[in-house]
Amino acid sequence: MEQTASALEDPARDAPDFSPESLSTLDEYAANPRFIELQEELRGVLFASASSYDIGRQTTPDPKEARGDDAVHTSYSDHLARVNIPKSRLIQYMQNWVVECAPYLDKFDHEKHFGISVPIVSETSPALLYALLAFSARQMERKNSWTKNHDSLELYQESIRLLAPGMQARDANMLVTACILAVLELMSGSSKNWRRHIEGCATLFDLFRVNGFSGGLLQGVFWCYARMEVCGVIISAGTQSTVLPLGKWIPENDSQTDQDEFAASLFYRIGRQNSDMHANWAVYLCAKACDLLYKRTRFLELQEYYHFEARSFVVQWRRLWHDLQCWRETRPECMLPTMVSKDCNGMFPSILFAHWPAISCHQVYHAACIIALEMRPRSEAIPSPYASPVWHARRVCGISLTNPHKASLINAIQPLYLAGKLLTHRSEHLQMARLLKIIEQTTGWGALWRLRDLEAIWGYQTGEIASIIV
Repeated sequence: MEQTASALEDPARDAPDFSPESLSTLDEYAANPRFIELQEELRGVLFASASSYDIGRQTTPDPKEARGDDAVHTSYSDHLARVNIPKSRLIQYMQNWVVECAPYLDKFDHEKHFGISVPIVSETSPALLYALLAFSARQMERKNSWTKNHDSLELYQESIRLLAPGMQARDANMLVTACILAVLELMSGSSKNWRRHIEGCATLFDLFRVNGFSGGLLQGVFWCYARMEVCGVIISAGTQSTVLPLGKWIPENDSQTDQDEFAASLFYRIGRQNSDMHANWAVYLCAKACDLLYKRTRFLELQEYYHFEARSFVVQWRRLWHDLQCWRETRPECMLPTMVSKDCNGMFPSILFAHWPAISCHQVYHAACIIALEMRPRSEAIPSPYASPVWHARRVCGISLTNPHKASLINAIQPLYLAGKLLTHRSEHLQMARLLKIIEQTTGWGALWRLRDLEAIWGYQTGEIASIIV
């Protein structure tokens, strides 16, 4: 078979072009011309700054040392005077960040870098300050259905304006700023154009050589970014892989060990002392499952294969499944469910967790298993119940129903979509619809667009299920 490696150099080349008008949400914010212009401006700032860097001289930055402007001796009051928004509202947005928004991003981070470190660092980084205020304002606008209050747009604009000087100064805080702005963009729409929102972030992580094991604030920011990547590749349904190659999610492998073995041993070793890293391992494995699905899709549809991948698909799949079961079998005690019952309301199992990261990482694990099982080679025998995609799907649903933790609900949107595709009974469809509605109403995060996708898969008219849920 002839290799066509050149066609694979740009995974986004054949990706569909989603116009903002086709991605309607509960409000018109995502289609606001100014918001769209600012998104393009942000991309331009990130890519232009990155192209001017001397990559050979870059090392992993320390956010404590880098500052993007002369704001070191400037107070919060001076920073906040840059926008025409009452100070009382800005304080409210900061409170909302600490109480409501930061936990969304800190869900796998017991050190709570977004909730503790980011507000402290933002005192000397105006671009970062306005990014977190914009995110918080946007979350409040969506959650409270404030259709006429667009403070977030002004704050978003100011953060982008201050981003360029920070990038020119090699300010590592701009990594944090760019990540928060990317999450804001994804929160505001259907996320189908996810790749455009995170490409700039990927460029910065690659440029600064930051990965999932860099430590401190930047490590926390990386895994926040990685969760966006996983949501995106699930949305792409095998048509795209991660923007940042998986090899750059972990430190460089200087040993003679196989890359998969190196990654597994790294996550396992550190995860034994730090349960957060075990949770992050599930994110990595889900991304790995999506990457294998992408390779398989390219081969089946375009008859392409990767010249740098010597192993057969069966061998790669077998390694993926082995790592997924290794993740399950080596979970730290705090990650295990506190209580499990056979069903919840007669439909889904009730699975209660006391440790917040355990909620999301188990759903991500089950999502990865669903993806893997749907492309399982016929030669591979798997014991029950793990061989059943429906078994995994029902557990994804049961976990959300039993653990209404807001940060975990946000992270559950894409796993719930994968699970929902396998549900066949109308009562299950209604319960799934209620779950997605609860997520959007309680967190401000766009989730009902996924219900419209599921309605089409289930065979309903658009809005048929959504119109009858309470």
